[in-house]
Amino acid sequence: MVRPTAQVLTLLELLQSGGTRTMAELADRLGVEPRTVRRYVDHLIDLDVPVESVRGRYGGYRLAAGYRLPPLMLSDDEALAVLLGLVAGRRAGLATTTGTGTASETATAKIRRVLPSRIADRLDAVLESLAFTAEPGDFPTPQTGVLLTVADAVRHHRPISIQYTSGRGRSSARTLHPFGLVNHAGRWYVTGADPEVGEDRTFRLDRIADARTLPGSFEPPAGLEPAERLLTSMARAPYRHEVTLRIQGTLEQVRKRLPASVAEVRDGADEGWQCVEIRAENLDWLPAVLAALDLPFVIERPDELRDRVVALADRLATSGRKLS
Repeated sequence: MVRPTAQVLTLLELLQSGGTRTMAELADRLGVEPRTVRRYVDHLIDLDVPVESVRGRYGGYRLAAGYRLPPLMLSDDEALAVLLGLVAGRRAGLATTTGTGTASETATAKIRRVLPSRIADRLDAVLESLAFTAEPGDFPTPQTGVLLTVADAVRHHRPISIQYTSGRGRSSARTLHPFGLVNHAGRWYVTGADPEVGEDRTFRLDRIADARTLPGSFEPPAGLEPAERLLTSMARAPYRHEVTLRIQGTLEQVRKRLPASVAEVRDGADEGWQCVEIRAENLDWLPAVLAALDLPFVIERPDELRDRVVALADRLATSGRKLS
């Protein structure tokens, strides 16, 4: 005979799979009478698991939103999926910081500690045999509280006040109308508008020490694309060199080598040509990228880039003659 405790945990697993479960379905899955199902439900309620009854023809039981997370029942495949997701998320920079460390690390440790040996062995086999093509990034992680506050403000269109430290170490208090959260290259960003000057702003979440919701609300602009705004702001950031090019080809062809975070691209005056603007700290990487485009291009500025492209072409021609 199956112990009542095991049956109660099985009932919890069935309810956690989502939706409303009818009394007949639960009784059949557990192999008990309906009155026994009611007794098991009472046990879960006594444990503060938020189970609610649904009346009507298709009524039964379902889990309601509770004030705390109930015990989670995971199958072997689900436990492996959660842990692999935590490992991959940490490598990709999709992690937050708690008072005791990185949240994904503490969650991984908790789940790993309670895994049955057969599942733990399967997980270890996967992790030991798994290789990544990219090195793990040392990504700065935002505070969990900051991320949740900003996300709630984005959803409800509420202004926020943030304590921000710039890359140069300057601290300041900012007010922001947050439009969206974006994870780019392992870092979290919030895009929005500064209501005082009416201009777009982008902030890294790991540099926000505190975020607080302010009274009131705002209306986000129509056609809002937070990821596109972030990439555009990166491409427009002030750098040492401002490059202007004309490239013959489609937008898709240009974007293969010059993504939105690097360059602004728009239709040129001549059909079939794209106008490209790039801001860069140095020009060393650009000649090779332009050569890899394999498209006709014209350098409008600066002259220094034109000289570097000619020098690269001379070196390639010299190397080609030596090989022949």
